[in-house]
Amino acid sequence: MARYTGPVYKKSRRLGFSILENGKELAKRPYAPGAHGNDKKRKSSEYGVQLAEKQKIRLMYGLNEKQFHRLFDKASKMQGTAGHNLLNLLETRLDNMVYRLGLAKTRRAARQVVNHGHITVNGKKVDIPSFQVKVGDVIAVKENSLEHPAIKEAAETCMTRPAYVEFDKNKLCGKLLRLPDRSELNQEVNETLIVEFYNR
Repeated sequence: MARYTGPVYKKSRRLGFSILENGKELAKRPYAPGAHGNDKKRKSSEYGVQLAEKQKIRLMYGLNEKQFHRLFDKASKMQGTAGHNLLNLLETRLDNMVYRLGLAKTRRAARQVVNHGHITVNGKKVDIPSFQVKVGDVIAVKENSLEHPAIKEAAETCMTRPAYVEFDKNKLCGKLLRLPDRSELNQEVNETLIVEFYNR
């Protein structure tokens, strides 16, 4: 299954969940799209609830089905809780770290910034969005991309960054200080349902 590149607002309304994590998609019309979107919803089955939860996270981080399943398999083989491991693996993808550092306004934009070779990790250019960032890795904008208008605008307008990263606004570089605690990640997500979905 290919990566979804269609309208994000439509998917957010269908799932009743802000994929962009800012709530704008649901502010005006907090109901499903379509002629009958505002009608009373039919009750979902257990499978439907689990599937919807999986789709929420998959679309939020911008992965295709195969990538997401592969990441879940990796998370389930690691020590600790499979659900929390999965969220940590998703959070430490390079495209997501670029987004969290405020070098892009959305994860889609962050993916493009990485793909176009504007980002370095520990001084080396990395253009693979799925690259796994480790604790202590330094993520920076390449020297000849420091004046890139989209990157500069995103960095200047970003007001909040999570506590598990540090960022130098002058040098446009940041570091992953530690893995995030569950309390620092999206509270609307129930990763247990995703574990149940894949283990059914």
